[in-house]
Amino acid sequence: MRYIEFCGDKLSRLGFGTMRLPVRGDRSIDEEKTAEMIRYAMAHGVNYFDTAYPYHDGKSELVTGKVLREFPRDSFYLADKYPGHQIADSYDPEQVFEDQLRKCGVEYFDYYLLHNVCELSMPAYTDARWEIIPYFLEQKRRGRIRHFGFSSHARPETLEQFLEQYGKDMEFCQIQLNYLDWTLQNAEEKVRILNRYGIPIWVMEPVRGGKLAEFPEEMRQGFRNLRADESDAAWAFRFLQGIEGVHVTLSGMSNLQQLQENVRIFEEEKPLSEEERDTLLKYAERLKRGVPCTACRYCCDGCPSELDIPMLMHAYNETQTGGGFTVSMQLDALPEDKLPTACIGCGSCESVCPQGIRIPEIMQKLAEVRKTLPSWIEISRQREEAARKAKQRKADA
Repeated sequence: MRYIEFCGDKLSRLGFGTMRLPVRGDRSIDEEKTAEMIRYAMAHGVNYFDTAYPYHDGKSELVTGKVLREFPRDSFYLADKYPGHQIADSYDPEQVFEDQLRKCGVEYFDYYLLHNVCELSMPAYTDARWEIIPYFLEQKRRGRIRHFGFSSHARPETLEQFLEQYGKDMEFCQIQLNYLDWTLQNAEEKVRILNRYGIPIWVMEPVRGGKLAEFPEEMRQGFRNLRADESDAAWAFRFLQGIEGVHVTLSGMSNLQQLQENVRIFEEEKPLSEEERDTLLKYAERLKRGVPCTACRYCCDGCPSELDIPMLMHAYNETQTGGGFTVSMQLDALPEDKLPTACIGCGSCESVCPQGIRIPEIMQKLAEVRKTLPSWIEISRQREEAARKAKQRKADA
């Protein structure tokens, strides 16, 4: 296993993400298989484990913590997250934090993150009423959090806005980073921003939930000609090994075979050559579906509704490549008069588009696609109500 030094910690380059643990037929966590995987990880040098309050309906923390208690506390690093990205009427960081420590069975977290700082969650995280960031900085001062950071699915401008305000307090940042999102979600620009602020990068979704784990048959031989000894999934991880600032790559592994393969990959550093990287990024362009918007912003000047058309074009493209989760959060954060439904179809944008994109038509399509996406606000409210009822049942008992 390869390691990196961070503030005196020797972190495995491969981190064990616990969002996609093996499950049984009823969708509950298969604790026996999970225990087998965590024990294998520890035996083969993986020492960083990442969980979060909502993973597996709140059960990930319990199961992960239970298995890790088999090992000395100083033999692993445990990361957890505060769910401020879940929209609620009020926030109580102390209650959640104490509950997380109890569920994980630990007295402190090695790494603790604000979960998904983005356009929708920024108001909650920065609202003085809730004192979310001050509370966790105090826990760090008390030694109950060793290192404090945040994860983010935000657009680059939102990420920079947050860093301008709170960058001095953030030790690391976890972003979605892979060779498809290098351009699809502007990950390249996010990497530049984080490097400029001196914030080390933790990677999530390196194979995009498994979508980048296998090349199509017609493409496979071309990559084998370049690296005969690499698996398809290994290309995604080797791409990340060549990116400045990347410290830990988290993989949400669902079975022992995935874990074993990833451990083998991380036994050595083999970043891509320039030729290999270019080949992979050209393949990523083939995976994209949508419109060829270059974000020149010519369309914005004459828009009577003052819509951020390139952002909406980008959102549409992402829905065409399986990115509904991020798009839902971004669109939910917009006021009604900035959504695609606010397009009046005047065509002034289309007349000046150098790419000839039929923008009003795409706006209508995005509005229709949005109806099929789950509302992140509604999901958050449902989770809050479920948690409230569970708490009440416990009190009644």
